[in-house]
Amino acid sequence: MVISRLHIDRIEKNLSLIQEFLSELKKLSEISEEEFLSDKRNPAAAESYLRRSLEAVFDIGRHILSKSYGFKEIEYKKIALELGERGIVAKEYARTLLKMAGYRNRMVHLYHEVTTHEIYGILKKHLSDIEHFISEIVSFIESYKRETSD
Repeated sequence: MVISRLHIDRIEKNLSLIQEFLSELKKLSEISEEEFLSDKRNPAAAESYLRRSLEAVFDIGRHILSKSYGFKEIEYKKIALELGERGIVAKEYARTLLKMAGYRNRMVHLYHEVTTHEIYGILKKHLSDIEHFISEIVSFIESYKRETSD
C-alpha cells in the first residue's frame, strides 16, 4: 500500500548522516576505555553521535511508515515494531530496533542515568546494530525503486 511516494533523497541523506556519525563512533570505539574516559569530550561526542544516529534511524522509519501506510504521530518503539510487521526490516531485527528505541528514549529522558562506561560498551558491542539498519533500508529502497519504476 502506497499512500504517497517516498522521498528517497531524504532517506538517503539521513542514511549518509548515520554513516558519517558511525564513522566518528568507530574512531572512538578504537581507543582504550581508559583513554576514552580520560577526556570528557569523548563520552559527550559519542553520546551525541549515538543519539543523533538513533534519531535519524527512527526519522527514516517514521517517513516510510507515514508515506507507505498512512501512520501519523508514531512513537519510536511503535516505529520499530511496525517496520518489522510491515516487512520493511526483518521481524527479528525489529526486536533490536525496539531496544534501540528504548535506549534513545533513555538517553533523552533519563540522561542522568546514562553512564560513560555504558556508552563505551555500546561503542564496543553494538555499532553493528546501526550498520544492520543501513543495510536493511538500502535493500528496502532498492526494492521500492524496482516496484515504483513502472
